[in-house]
Amino acid sequence: MIVSFSVKNFRSFHAEATLSLIASNRLAGEHGNHAVAVAGTPARVLRTAVIYGANGAGKSNLFKSLDYLRSLAFPFYGRDRESTGREAFRFGGKQDDPSSFDLQFIANGKVYRYVIRVDDRQVLEEWLSEDADSRERAIFQRGQEREVVLGSQVGEYPRLAALATVGAPPTQSFLSTVVASALPAGDIGPDLTSAIGWFMSVLNLIPPGLSLMPLWRKLNDDPTLLDFASDFLRSSSTGVDRLEIMKSEISREELPSFVGEQRAVQLVQEAESGRRRFIKATRVAGDAWIEVAGSDGFRLVRFQSTHKTQDGSTVNLDLEDESDGTRRLLDLLPALHQMQRQGGVYFVDEIDRSMHPILVRRLLEFFLDSCGENPGQMILTTHESSLLDLDLLRRDEIWFAEKDHEQATRLYSLADFKVRNDLEIRKHYLQGRFGAIPFLGSLDRLVKGKDETA
Repeated sequence: MIVSFSVKNFRSFHAEATLSLIASNRLAGEHGNHAVAVAGTPARVLRTAVIYGANGAGKSNLFKSLDYLRSLAFPFYGRDRESTGREAFRFGGKQDDPSSFDLQFIANGKVYRYVIRVDDRQVLEEWLSEDADSRERAIFQRGQEREVVLGSQVGEYPRLAALATVGAPPTQSFLSTVVASALPAGDIGPDLTSAIGWFMSVLNLIPPGLSLMPLWRKLNDDPTLLDFASDFLRSSSTGVDRLEIMKSEISREELPSFVGEQRAVQLVQEAESGRRRFIKATRVAGDAWIEVAGSDGFRLVRFQSTHKTQDGSTVNLDLEDESDGTRRLLDLLPALHQMQRQGGVYFVDEIDRSMHPILVRRLLEFFLDSCGENPGQMILTTHESSLLDLDLLRRDEIWFAEKDHEQATRLYSLADFKVRNDLEIRKHYLQGRFGAIPFLGSLDRLVKGKDETA
């Protein structure tokens, strides 16, 4: 789970802004099951944060800040290695000032802190520590030089120590260097293994335009997810009765008719080498894929939704023919399924994109009701004001993003305001009491201009 995340001098963030998921002791009586205890500390971490703000206020930039931090931490995100690729604040101050990111997170029951400072050309500072007994215990620390200093707990691993002596390239984090080295867990220790595993498997960032392809792989690999998604769609009035995976064997001779001659030769070579993957069937109408199954050959795969007609018959549609709202819902269902079973952190940008307000609320209610003891966490950006309800959320779970007179984003919580427990939060938000709403200028001049030219 994320404990807190701070960002400075990146995109619309100028001064440091912090999203804190630490539950307020003052609000302990509000939805006590929304907070999870942190082992070894008196602190509790919130399961959710819902972030509001006008268009252009910087909500999505918080999402992009965390995504950029993850790109620094891992070498497989395809960044330009000639620079750090950071995007400094451009509306004032010195653009060559460093950008900084400070993330506290819980992995395998321990609290870790990962901090990195970069400019356009290099990593200036980087360190990872564990918060043990209210004290920070260093795991590694790196300054502008390549060499990295290891903490006493990890300095005993010879291959990691050799890697630290060599250090990391100027534009690359040491954490990503460890990942790229592919050293086994036994050679880097449990702390680095936990931190890397958290970034790689626990943290999930879902942008508004997420492709369905990762979902199809998950549906294909996990029958329980297929059943869960079918049940959720059926009960949500989407018109979908069930999701189906239609597979049919195809021969090597038939392969060119689906992907072309040249691509077919490549796929045969991949299959003979034992490779397994999905590729688009480019010469087939509709939403069709080829499963390269190694020595098992090839299959044509269609992911379809089944609809029941009034006379009891069924109609199958490719998922690309479903509504934008249904497909957006499908993108989010793996998050609910995973958090129900084992937890995870999901940051969803613009959760209300193409979805009905009632369905957005249903998703959040389902998450809060179904996680049980699992350390699941969901962070959302949204314009959907129906979630501004103290019967649904705690005050410290409601956050706002607003730009100041310098066009810089600041973050603040509803817990910063004195509000009654029975206050209609949605009404007062739309009236501007808490800020973070658009202030519209007069359109009368444009209307008059239209009349004059009519």
